[in-house]
This record gives sequence, structure tokens and C-alpha cells, in this order.
Amino acid sequence: MAERPVIRRCAIYTRKSSEEGLDQAYNSLAAQRDACTAYIASQKHEGWTLVPKAYDDGGFSGGNLQRPALEELMEDIRKGEIDIIVVYKIDRLTRSLADFAKLTEVLDRHNVSFVAVTQQFNTSTSMGRLTLNVLLSFAQFEREVAGERIRDKIAASKRRGMWMGGHPPLGYEVKARKLVVVPEEAKTVRHLFRRYLDLRSVQLLRRELDSSGTRSKRKVLQDGSVVGGVTFSRGALYTILKNPLYRGRIQHKGECFPGEHEPIIEEKLFSEVQRVLEQQGPGDEARRKLASPALLKGLVFDAQGERLQPTHCSKGRTKYRYYTSKSLLKEGRPQATSGFRVPAPDLEMIVIRSLAGHLRNQQWVAALIHSPRDLPPALQKAQGIAVDIERQPIINTGMIGDLVTRITMDKRNLHLRINRDRLVALLTGRHPEKTQSPLNSLPLEIDITSHLLRCGKQVRLVIDETGGQPDSDPHPRLVGEILRARRWFDALSSGEVPTIAALAQAEGVSASYISLKISLAFLAPDIVETIIDGMQPMSLTPERLKKACPLPASWEEQRALLLA
Repeated sequence: MAERPVIRRCAIYTRKSSEEGLDQAYNSLAAQRDACTAYIASQKHEGWTLVPKAYDDGGFSGGNLQRPALEELMEDIRKGEIDIIVVYKIDRLTRSLADFAKLTEVLDRHNVSFVAVTQQFNTSTSMGRLTLNVLLSFAQFEREVAGERIRDKIAASKRRGMWMGGHPPLGYEVKARKLVVVPEEAKTVRHLFRRYLDLRSVQLLRRELDSSGTRSKRKVLQDGSVVGGVTFSRGALYTILKNPLYRGRIQHKGECFPGEHEPIIEEKLFSEVQRVLEQQGPGDEARRKLASPALLKGLVFDAQGERLQPTHCSKGRTKYRYYTSKSLLKEGRPQATSGFRVPAPDLEMIVIRSLAGHLRNQQWVAALIHSPRDLPPALQKAQGIAVDIERQPIINTGMIGDLVTRITMDKRNLHLRINRDRLVALLTGRHPEKTQSPLNSLPLEIDITSHLLRCGKQVRLVIDETGGQPDSDPHPRLVGEILRARRWFDALSSGEVPTIAALAQAEGVSASYISLKISLAFLAPDIVETIIDGMQPMSLTPERLKKACPLPASWEEQRALLLA
């Protein structure tokens, strides 16, 4: 009686670099899987059997290993659930020799082999390994040459003035791969340029557009989400006013070339706006402030009156910023008996949110205004100032330095001192009257109850629930992203939805989008708690969270990526 063959569990891995065509009923991933399935069936006499789990990476490059399905496959290999990896071609697994060396080390450690159904070689012999390395060398070479060819094509096309893709700016739409003027949007662009020359201030222009209800260009992305259609930020206005596209030019690596599209702004008007922008640019002192990311430099003191100085340290490519007591800098932590080393993003976020939250509190603002006639415009201006303060970490408006005169901290409290006269002048548009009561010129004070909290290996500065921060609600989009990822994972793990493709069809998004964002379901618990409490750094926006996906499996790496 013939001996029964040993069962060899085979996993099929498929990959496609772009998302193009993935929405078709029979796409490249399905074709790869069919070829691999047929090959496994032909080896049935050897005991090969297909595991039902699918490992599909649609829309992911082979130039790195940060792919959701590949990471899941490697995790299953470590658990001992896979004996053989089957791929259509070796370049579907990786196009990098260095990455392949890392994969081979893991496969050898767990006695897992792999097969490329269209490229036959035996990795158990030296000749087979040489053949594999040659194939991978050509795969990597092909990838690099393709990248150079694409970059050269883009450069050559832009020199000819061609539009090479992306979201069209306000004033244009894309038809037949060319920019075409949208008349209504073009009127808005011309208005922006002319009003800036009249006002000579981007800040005043922003507030005027905000009060008139003018909104940015609304765009619907491939995944169905909508961006734009919101008030203009100062950064967005600067981008529009400096964009040579509006004068009929295409920019590439600092050079401008005559474009094929119709200009919206006349050359004379565009040049005049650039001249005024240059004149209105920051002076030497302001440039020095812009060069420093420490928003609270010179403002933070401890209870003994010792100043906390901006410091930083680096780990790999990650930079960690702090406000550190002079005694710690001079004596070192082992010798110092007191002092603080506070994470800079946390302290800056608490100050920004507290001040912005008070400005949104109408009762708090009304107590500063003594004339009923001034109250309605002051309340409206307070909202605009709050928005400017919240944008401080992204665009250095200098607003914090204008309003906050001193920040004092101890182990349980933060104490903010605000320049009352300066704030009233900003709200009313004029300086306080000299005849007012001297009590009205006393500085404003805001007390915040806070403490240092250890999260993993990091120390965070957080606000207590009883702290004086009126605006510490969680960011709805951040919370929504996490809840959606957990809902997707629950649906897949429970079997409610059989595959990512079926889930993508039900959600109305691409499979690669779900593969990318579902890693948010495995976010470190302390990061989730920080977001739910509304205590995340100001720099942790939904856009930054999206760019960070797929997230690393290590919670420590997640903290360094999102909370630094």
C-alpha cells in the first residue's frame, strides 16, 4: 500500500502595484490567483493543499515590505500555519534584493519554501539560489528603470507645458487630460488677486472671504470622500497667490515653462501681487521665530521662576521636542533634585486648545467687552482668532506670543497669563480707553489642572477631567476613522463578510483602501484613549493618520510615528 504524502499547506500571495482595474469583476489579482490555484492542484499528489485565506495586496509597490497582506502572511508563517508560499512571479513577492534577504531569513527559520509558478528553480541548491538572485536583480533593475523613465517623461511633458495630473486648482477642471478654465471659479481667483492688492494682507483677505461665505474648491476623491468646500486658510491663500499656473505657466523643480492651458491672471497683475507678497514677507526677527518650532519659547517657567528652554533629541529619523528646566540641562537628570522635562507637543497643544476654547466661550469674551455695540463683532472676531491660534503649529501666526505673556507650571497645574489690553484691541479693533478702571488692565489668567502621565515608554502631559479647558472634545474624524476600521475588522473576523473585496463592494470603496486603513483597528490602546479624550497632539490630524497607514504592528513604533 502506497504511503500517503505529507500534507503541505500552500498560501497564495498576489500583488498589483496600481489600483487601476481592481474594480473589475476579473482583475489581475484574480488572474494570478487562478494560475497559482491550478499549479497547487497539479501538485496534489505531493500533498499540496490550498489554505482558504487570501493574501491580496492591490495597489501596493513591490519596492518595500509595508503591505498589509504580506505582513499578515508573515505573521501566519511565524504561527506555523503555512508550509509553502505560491506566487505567480517572484517580483510579485518583492522587487528588492535586500527585502528578499529579510524574507528568506524568516522562511528558513520556519522551514517554509516558496514557488513561482512561471519561473521554475530549486532554492535548495546553490545554482537555484544564484538563479533566484539573478531574477531578483533584474526585477529590481526593471523597477528602477521604470521609475527613471516615468520621471523623465514627466519632466519632458512639463517642459512642453502639459498638465501631468493631480487635483486641478481652483479655477480649472481637467478635460481630455488638459486644464480648462471654469468661469465661475476663475472669477473667484481674480477676486482673490485684486482684493489682496487692495488689502495687502493675507490675514485680512482670509477674514473677508470667511465673512462673505467664499469657500475653497470641493473635490470628490476616488474612495468617495470629499475634501475642500471649507473656509480658506492663510496657507491655501498663499499657495493660490504664488501659483504660476494662473499666469499660464507649468512649474517643475523650481523652473516655469509656458503651459498649454489658458491663463486666468494677467501677467501685470500676477507680478504686482508677487512684489507685494515679497514686501509683506517676514523680517529677520520673524524669520528666526519661524525657523524655531518651539511655539512657547521664552514663555514657560516653573513655580520657582526657572525658565524652561526648548530642547530636542533624535532617535533614528524621529525628533522628540521638550521644554526642559535649566537645572536639568546644567546638572543632568541624576544630579538634579527638581525641574521639568515636558513633551513640547503636549504643552503647546494644551495651551492652544485652552486659549482657543476660551475664545469660543461667548460668556468669557463678553466679560471683556464693555460696550454693547462692540459685542457682536467682537464675538465674531474671537472665533477667527481661535481658528488662527489652532493653526499656529502649522502656520506660525505669532498669535500665541502676542497674547500669552507667561506660562507657569508645577506638578499639578498650568497657569496662563494673557495680555488683556492686547486681546481687547484685537477683538474691538481699537485700544482700550485710558479712562477705564485700572482693574480692567490687569492681565487675564487661565488655570488648567494637568499632570504628567506615562504611556508605554513615553511621558505625556495631560489635562485632568476637572481642568479648565472648555474645548477638549475628541476630534470626530479621528474617532470615526478608528471606529470604521474596527467595524471592518469585526465584520471580516466574524465571517459576516467573507473577503475584503466583498467588504469593499458593500462600503463603496476599493479593496486596497480597506487594506490600507484597517490597520487602525490595531492602534495602541493608549493612543486610542488619547484620541477619545481629545488629548492627541495638534499635529495628529486625519490627514496625517491616513498617510501613516498601514500602521506598524509595534505599539512603540506607532507612538513614535503618531505622538512625536
